[in-house]
Amino acid sequence: MTPSTAVDDGLVARLAQHRALGHAPRHEHEWLVAHGHLHRYLAGEVATPKGEQSTHMLILFAGHVVIRGDRGAGGHKIFEWKPGDVGGAMPYSRGASPPADAVAEEDSDVLMVAKESFPEMIRECPVVTTALVHITIDRARTFTTSSLHDEKLVSLGRLAAGLAHELNNPASAAVRSSKLLLSSLNDAEQASRILASAHLSEAQFAAIDRAREMCETSAAAAPRTPIERADREDALTDWLVDHSATQEYAIPLADTGVTPNALDLLAQNVQGDALEAALGWISACCTVRVLAGEIERASVRIHELVGAVKGFSYMDHAPSAEPVDIRQGISDTLKMLGAKTRAKSVSVALELPDDLPRAQGVGVELNQVWMNLIDNALDAAPNGGHVAVIASRELDRVVVRVVDDGAGMTPEVKQHVFEPFFTTKEVGKGTGLGLDTAKRLLHRHDGEIDVESAPGRTVFEVRLPIAR
Repeated sequence: MTPSTAVDDGLVARLAQHRALGHAPRHEHEWLVAHGHLHRYLAGEVATPKGEQSTHMLILFAGHVVIRGDRGAGGHKIFEWKPGDVGGAMPYSRGASPPADAVAEEDSDVLMVAKESFPEMIRECPVVTTALVHITIDRARTFTTSSLHDEKLVSLGRLAAGLAHELNNPASAAVRSSKLLLSSLNDAEQASRILASAHLSEAQFAAIDRAREMCETSAAAAPRTPIERADREDALTDWLVDHSATQEYAIPLADTGVTPNALDLLAQNVQGDALEAALGWISACCTVRVLAGEIERASVRIHELVGAVKGFSYMDHAPSAEPVDIRQGISDTLKMLGAKTRAKSVSVALELPDDLPRAQGVGVELNQVWMNLIDNALDAAPNGGHVAVIASRELDRVVVRVVDDGAGMTPEVKQHVFEPFFTTKEVGKGTGLGLDTAKRLLHRHDGEIDVESAPGRTVFEVRLPIAR
């Protein structure tokens, strides 16, 4: 493009009113007008297509240009330029391509200056150049803050979804068992009243106690497979029919080690209505103990998950660098991803030596790194695949390797894998920020990250300084 020979005083006047560049002297405004041209983008027109580097600097006088993208939670604004802003190509900028189309959302008037003119602009327009450098720095800072915030929100969403799934099973088990427990306690109380009014001898009560104790102490003899349980239940049902007792007692008794031969010992001492009441009391007591055990296991699981969340989020720690137990952070992260691991039937192997030294860093930020790397490994691994997390000490560094047996990366993908917004996942399933965020977080920790990939094996390697 050749600069116009006559300077448009109207454009010079508009530049003097421009919020970002208006403070520059008039001769610099005249240079911009002489080396640029006024262009109008109509509403809906693409100013810079996704993946293509901008060829011009865009000085907005009117309108609104926006880059929208999907960072995993629906489309929203990533960047925007309004009247008084400068966008597009900038001097001293690396000239990265936009992560999505830059679109004029309303008719927009811009002064376009080609990149080819930048060397001369740097010499002739020092005030403008200084302002543009500050704009570039501010834009990079805004992008970094925004992308870190978005990635934290996406990670929080993944964490919440996984935690909800993990908590649902034990919580549902506890609720279900507690409801059944109340019913079983009522049955036990009713059977106790009947036994109390039956005027049984001490020998008969002793026989009932022996049968109940057999329920409690013979768990090792309980059926181990569904087929064994079905056979035990059928045998107990036949015994109950032969002794004119309620057949439903066979259901709870089949989960214990009680056999028809054991019940024969009870029937030798207790008969009739007393036998019916004794069987009801024994089955209710066995059910109560089973349900109490289920509630205990569910509660322990919930307690473990809450502890894992507390450890993962470092909710009781200030966000400052300190010696961090890498082993605990990785273990807590895997607990958060347990639902996803089971959904894909992926086996996860941990090789975390007990004498692994602590790393120097901010625990919650390092856990975000592990979350991104392990989550990506689970995505890459096939159903029924394998993921390994291996940690070791190498000189003055803690080295963590996350390995998966997925399809691997092509050289082209590997070249761009740490770039922001680059993703090979489907729309809405990947933000393209996870690895970029991990790299920037590790950079803040004086750490490093690298990747090696081949079909069937991809390794992300993280190196962190050992805690002082």
